[in-house]
Amino acid sequence: MLEDQSAADARPAAQPTTPAWPSEYPDGYAVVDVETTGLAREDRIVSAAVYRLDARGDVVDHWYTPVNPQRDPGPTWIHGLTSEMLADAPLFPEIAEEFAERLRGRVLVAHNAVFDWSMIAREYARARLEVPVRQRLCTIALSKELDLPLANHRLETLAAHYGVVQRRAHHALDDARVLAEAFRPSLHMAARGGIRLPLLACRPMTEWTDAITSGGSRSRSHAGSWRPSRKRPACPYPNPGRYEPGKPLVQGMRVAISGDTSVDRELLEDRAIEAGLHIATSVSRLTSLLVTNDPDAGTSKVVKARAYGTPVIDEGAFTQLLRDVAPAPGE
Repeated sequence: MLEDQSAADARPAAQPTTPAWPSEYPDGYAVVDVETTGLAREDRIVSAAVYRLDARGDVVDHWYTPVNPQRDPGPTWIHGLTSEMLADAPLFPEIAEEFAERLRGRVLVAHNAVFDWSMIAREYARARLEVPVRQRLCTIALSKELDLPLANHRLETLAAHYGVVQRRAHHALDDARVLAEAFRPSLHMAARGGIRLPLLACRPMTEWTDAITSGGSRSRSHAGSWRPSRKRPACPYPNPGRYEPGKPLVQGMRVAISGDTSVDRELLEDRAIEAGLHIATSVSRLTSLLVTNDPDAGTSKVVKARAYGTPVIDEGAFTQLLRDVAPAPGE
């Protein structure tokens, strides 16, 4: 029997199916920007902003605060905040809980996220508090995953790609807004393509070392910092070769560290050096061991370690091994 053409014409046209949202994607995000007194370990936060987003990248709310760094504010020509403007601003411990509430249960998103995370983690460690965030996402890394046609990876270039207008560059609130607006289409592009988000673990810093003054006493003033950078003496022991799982570390082994560590990196390195190990700044065929809490991070050190067959362990296992390092052969 011939089909009734009028009935066929009345049927609704088939709609294209929309790909399901990836079930493994996070439930929410905290887009963060911090302005600081500088780029070193001892530098402080002078302002912070957070845009909270839901699972699909839509804005829930936003928050901003200046912060008194208790020191010279650094490059005022960049962030625009002077000592006079920050004199009555709250200290970091006074805004720590409210800041934490904005981060709690969300993935921290930032442009060059390792910097923002490091500055935040250090401020919380100074305050003897823990940051309630366990993962971060760098929008530079996400742009690379999406293979966006960008001339460079500056925030303004990413913003221009999505037609986002920046009003006050290097103002924490406006930088966070711009990033939130640029992150949403990137997130949706990743979801449509079924792309795994480049999430990395955020390891809270759990130790703080006061600065040592020239007289040898410890100082808790605003001049205090993470351990001062210094040139360490060469390891006096020859490299005995690769670490063998199940056996102790041996003095002279070359150890490289990659990514976040719970204990401040320099403290961990100092412990290794005091135990007679050699801390390497890169991974080569001579590296005895790589320590990382993110073995799937895809950093250059991790990639090289896999290529060379260098053993990889996490910080917890390394800390245990540091308790009983075997003496160098002949010692």
